[in-house]
Amino acid sequence: MNSTLWTQLVIFSSLLAISLLVLIMKRTQPSKDFSSLSIRVKTWWGMFLIFMFATLFNPVVSLLSLMILCFFALKEYYSMMKTRKVDRRAFLWAYLSIPIQFYWIYIEWYGMFIVFIPIYVFLFLPLPRILGNKGTVGFLRSVSSTQWGLMLMVFGLSHLAYFQFASPVYGANLVLFLVLLTQLNDAVHFLISLYLGKKKVIPTANPHISWEGFVGATIITTTVAYLIFPYLTPFDVTFGIISGLLIAFGGFFGALTISVLKRDLLLGETTKATTLKESYLSRVDSLTYTAPLFFHVIRYFFDFM
Repeated sequence: MNSTLWTQLVIFSSLLAISLLVLIMKRTQPSKDFSSLSIRVKTWWGMFLIFMFATLFNPVVSLLSLMILCFFALKEYYSMMKTRKVDRRAFLWAYLSIPIQFYWIYIEWYGMFIVFIPIYVFLFLPLPRILGNKGTVGFLRSVSSTQWGLMLMVFGLSHLAYFQFASPVYGANLVLFLVLLTQLNDAVHFLISLYLGKKKVIPTANPHISWEGFVGATIITTTVAYLIFPYLTPFDVTFGIISGLLIAFGGFFGALTISVLKRDLLLGETTKATTLKESYLSRVDSLTYTAPLFFHVIRYFFDFM
């Protein structure tokens, strides 16, 4: 059995143990809300299965899976917005940009991949609204909110798919390293904030984000990165530690940003907020930041990307 299969077996065993631990915690402490932690564990399993099949069979599997993930994340984001009928044409163009963005990944056209949404979609997205003579009321809010969703849910997350095409040798394991550490960082932050968190960062938007959780999660995420980087990455010790710090900080700011964003979009929408509690955005919030940060830092410092 090669090292990749051994690594996947260890990760599978760890996820199984964590899942059982969460189940025990939920049953022994019914008064506490572990829904956020349960979401993270489900995300671990989903991402692990995607990249296991991608590693064993074909990277196109992960490409298609992540494209579907981006679609549902963007769809959920748009469902939170207070929109009018005139905004839906822009949404349609936004959805159509998803397969195009992933096509650039498939043909490994890095230049177009990196500028398509930030530049070309940004420039041309307002045109359907302008040429449709739909008026000027709400124009800026409509266009900017649509672009924001594309940048986070499609451009940011699509970097996860590019790893395997940019580096066929290390790509799958790098994504596994990134996703596991990002979700671990979120889970540890949640637990520390739940039991020890006193100083909330943004209590009105997310009571589970605290400064104690940030410090504790950063220490644990960096420590785990130091322990597992020899098995999943080609990094040296220094960059293994830097990777842990980068993911911890990126995950914190990603969760923080999405929490405030959701709070703003769902202000006064109590029913919708409850319905979307276990949402795609809650699963990928940190990854919208950690994926592009991790990708570009590696690409800058290492030739294999």
